[in-house]
Amino acid sequence: MNEDVSRVVIGMDPHKRTVTIEVMTADETVVDGGRFDTTVEGYAAMLEHVEAWPDRVWAIEGCEGIGRHIAHRLLAHGQDIVDVPAKLSAKARVFATGQGRKTDATDAHSVALVGTRMAGLRPVVSDAQLEVLQLLVDRRRSIGDEHTRKVSQLHRILLEMLPGGAKKYLSAAQARALLSTARPRDEVGKTRKRVAMELVADLERIYARKKAADKELKELVAATGTSLLGLHGIGPSGAARLLVEVGDLARFPDRNHFASWTGTAPIDASSGDHVRHRLSRGGNRQINRVLHIMATVQLRTPTEGRAYFDRKKAAGKTSMEAMRCLKRRLSDLVFRKSPGDYVAGRLTTVTGPGGHRGNGSDSSVTGSQPHTGSSDQPLPGPATTHPRTALPTAS
Repeated sequence: MNEDVSRVVIGMDPHKRTVTIEVMTADETVVDGGRFDTTVEGYAAMLEHVEAWPDRVWAIEGCEGIGRHIAHRLLAHGQDIVDVPAKLSAKARVFATGQGRKTDATDAHSVALVGTRMAGLRPVVSDAQLEVLQLLVDRRRSIGDEHTRKVSQLHRILLEMLPGGAKKYLSAAQARALLSTARPRDEVGKTRKRVAMELVADLERIYARKKAADKELKELVAATGTSLLGLHGIGPSGAARLLVEVGDLARFPDRNHFASWTGTAPIDASSGDHVRHRLSRGGNRQINRVLHIMATVQLRTPTEGRAYFDRKKAAGKTSMEAMRCLKRRLSDLVFRKSPGDYVAGRLTTVTGPGGHRGNGSDSSVTGSQPHTGSSDQPLPGPATTHPRTALPTAS
């Protein structure tokens, strides 16, 4: 082996109990590989196996999913890691194998190819504050899902006990008051009431947990210094989700790429002289949900969002089209608020002439309210990315 070993990319296909790796040089030559357990012994054997390439970058598929556990173990050992989106590795696999055959070895190979060829892949960094936020916001989401299930069960039972059932938005106190009016005489009716009362008690406990979780999240989000909580329609959970998912805003060249990532940028579906755009079903669905809730809240009160929505309706758009336009505007507003500013001191970022990280324009096109801005159909163009972790390029 030459003494002057160039930097390599180690592509990894992670699983819960095993990982498959492939070591690739800058000219896409495969020099090694292997399969290792994720146990303490297997992890140590993997690190020992790659000691021959001290200048290395780990390219791991799904660092926010199945690859999260191994990525953070490597981070603890000071390793450089970039996250490879599953869609990119899937496309590389099709071209690499010819037929898209999927095995652990071909997956590791496709991940290594993406890591070698692509610049600007998101580096995985260790941030204790973001880790805490992610744990708590995921817990808050599970509490909300549990609340929804309990309410659905309660509605079904109340429909069988009371003519017409109960109203859609039902609190535990209102359900308890309704049940107090029911006087079942048969065994089935008495059992229904008992089960319903147990569900009401569960809802009361869930409500207390939700209130405590929201309070904790609000304090932690406020401690980050972000201004997201000042946006109408974004609560502690939504702000925390944005901070966790977005991370460093500099990885988005402009607001259009950010909108494409949030799933709010329309997809061109024009044909011939017929020009039309349709709703995107891609992007980060969790952030899209945050923006949808934000838009729904703004529509309930006389806000600028409500006025913008009404103007779009008056211009001939349907309710769904007007909602899509509003979500696109709110995506611009969130981008302008720069949720990644809070990690600016921890990551190397790129600042454009206008002072916005990752924005190369002279000024922000979209104002502080959704009624200002350019066309409601901007689409992202080719990205000029700025990688935070230097990667080798193919010769």
